[in-house]
Amino acid sequence: MDMAKQTAAGALKPHSSHWGAFRAGWQGDTLVVEPHPADPDPSPILGNFAAALRHKARIARPMVRRGWLERGPGPDSARGRDEFVPVSWQKALDLLAGELARVRDAHGPRAIFGGSYGWSSAGRFHHAQSQVHRFLNVALGGYVRSVNSYSAGASAVIIPHILGNYEEMTKHNVTWEQIVEHTGLCLSFGGMAVKNSAVASGGVSRHIERGSMKAAAERGCRFVLIGPLRDDLPEEARAEWLTITPGTDTAMMLGMAHTLVAEGLHDRAFLASRCTGWEKFEPYLTGQADGQPKDAAWAAAICGIPAETIAQLARDAAATRTLISMAHSLQRAEHGEQPVWMAIVLAAMLGQLGLPGGGYNYALGAIAHYGRRFNAVPVASLPQGRNGVPDFIPVARISDLLLNPGQPFDYNGQKLTYPDIRLVYWAGGNPFHHHQDLARLRRAFAQVDTLVVHETSWTATAKHADIVLPCTMTLEREDIGGQTTDPLLIAMHRLAEPYAEARDDYSIFADLAERLGKREEFTEGRDARGWLRHLYERTRAALAERGDPAPSFEEFWALGELALPQNPDDGGPLRAFHNDPEGEPLSTPSGKVEIFSETIAGFGYDDCPGHPAWLAPQEAPAAERPLWLVANQPWTRLHSQLDFGGTSADSKRRGREVMRIHPRDAEARGIAEGDIVRLFNARGACLASAALSEVVSPGVVQLATGAWYDPADPAEDNPLCVHGNPNVLTRDAGTSRLAQGCTGQLTTLEVEKFTGNLPPIRAWDPPAEG
Repeated sequence: MDMAKQTAAGALKPHSSHWGAFRAGWQGDTLVVEPHPADPDPSPILGNFAAALRHKARIARPMVRRGWLERGPGPDSARGRDEFVPVSWQKALDLLAGELARVRDAHGPRAIFGGSYGWSSAGRFHHAQSQVHRFLNVALGGYVRSVNSYSAGASAVIIPHILGNYEEMTKHNVTWEQIVEHTGLCLSFGGMAVKNSAVASGGVSRHIERGSMKAAAERGCRFVLIGPLRDDLPEEARAEWLTITPGTDTAMMLGMAHTLVAEGLHDRAFLASRCTGWEKFEPYLTGQADGQPKDAAWAAAICGIPAETIAQLARDAAATRTLISMAHSLQRAEHGEQPVWMAIVLAAMLGQLGLPGGGYNYALGAIAHYGRRFNAVPVASLPQGRNGVPDFIPVARISDLLLNPGQPFDYNGQKLTYPDIRLVYWAGGNPFHHHQDLARLRRAFAQVDTLVVHETSWTATAKHADIVLPCTMTLEREDIGGQTTDPLLIAMHRLAEPYAEARDDYSIFADLAERLGKREEFTEGRDARGWLRHLYERTRAALAERGDPAPSFEEFWALGELALPQNPDDGGPLRAFHNDPEGEPLSTPSGKVEIFSETIAGFGYDDCPGHPAWLAPQEAPAAERPLWLVANQPWTRLHSQLDFGGTSADSKRRGREVMRIHPRDAEARGIAEGDIVRLFNARGACLASAALSEVVSPGVVQLATGAWYDPADPAEDNPLCVHGNPNVLTRDAGTSRLAQGCTGQLTTLEVEKFTGNLPPIRAWDPPAEG
């Protein structure tokens, strides 16, 4: 009996996604999706599922690129331009196992890059990143890995130097409960957009951010948004909006810090007892070191906010319980480490680090994990085994890796070397969404012998692959959804039959492991349901040890969800440090807040000195590219996932992504509402539909990421993207030699009305077969 007939009576089964728990079932041939009934602010992204399940973009069967099939492995500029040949599963797996063995035996596992990104599924077992890494470790002895994330590439490296453990300082610090009760002033640099907090790796059962800001504002908390986009805080926050020149937040913070010192408002006792390096930073701030005081007037000339506004905001921050929040977006730019560091220093100067609802919380609102209590019991995940290859790259350096084998690079005080990669295995993720300068990425992927991709749909990454293996969507398999800060564990029931010949990643890897003589080691004798029982047992045993209800796996599966106990809201290590700096030191080298870092200073990086500083960007508006582009996260999908789904597709106009532009800038260029426009700079160009909006600052245009890359002529080296992918425009360079993080949030460009014949949209079409 098929799934549609099983649920025809209207019964809804539980499932979960990164953008929320939900229930779904079939009414005739229609998939009905309803948010979890306890969710006060469900995400509209749930609307992408129904149309996506059987969309033409789905991959129906294993495919091999014709050039690879005929000529064998090797560098090939035809990737992304070639047709594909359908093959049987047996042939595809035989070919792939043979190629994996060839690369392993000829070059070693150091020649294999395990590319993946962790957003493919909310399930803890069918998590493509864990699956591919486990397979490469068990079956091949390891792989070259990536570290950090595109979202937090700079902050994840610098925060441990300055404040302590990154996870603790983001997840286990200030909560929304504290903000509702205690915060008097929230300075939100870059905002806390609810489109971002709609998402949480592993799922979320209740979206509380909008309601929390509403409750705090009604109590009297004052929210101030510092950023170029007014809707980066919801209306419920009743926020004041200060429009800032993109990328200049560090200068503004320095101007505030100077005011605190000049007016004697900084907490000298806190700086003396809980910080190190103030005596080295203060001369820079006051200008004693370089002759330039970093006062409010100096900052105003850089950031575009009046000097008196900057100074008054500093006074206001010193007069109440103040929380400084900083979005991921600020550090996804040149010198992205600096605003992270300076925001910590500003909070330290106020003496409020660790206080309830005060101090500093990096990326609060950037993801739904943050600002919540931790569960008192673990949520298990698939063990990945031991990686025998020590080599790694910062995740945003994939093009550098493939284009520069054997070349040195700097990272966090280390001098490393890019390995010579012959095979890239990508399962989960779409680098033609996440990565910058897509023309350069195409050249990079042309260098390898073989690119293997597991995918549900024909993304641009799949179209550039040599071997493409069709995978199930989350709705087509069973799993367990959960996260360390969400109090519901979800039994993710299967809601649809697999599309065409699609298979679960696990079954694909199990059969590949068998061909390589490692099936038993990979599966440990378990099928998928056996693994779910095994992973659930860790949570069940912990519940039983606490004396809490601990249902069996079968009982949990029948219930559909399980409430998990949570720990008290204790403020984590930063609260403990505030209360007892000697007995509860931070995990920094000094055990204190590092205003000046001897470690970082010792690295000798001119693009990341030993204390926070204003470093002017290399890329700034110029005559030929006078506008800033903010390439931020979309409202209508998670990254590029299900771009062809209902909510995402309905948000486009004339089939293209929507770019927002201030009416003044549009008028100067003869652009009207709804016009198709061309965005361009020296790196590339794309088309989008123009929306005139005063939500966007003058001098700024905003185009969300995630529209699938759609080259007008794939045969060209740097073709026009007709669909609206901003990463044809963004710069592929690291934040600094310290972190080598992604700088894709900001770039500069020009916009003009497009007057030629409109090219067709083919982003979601399967490639040619032959």
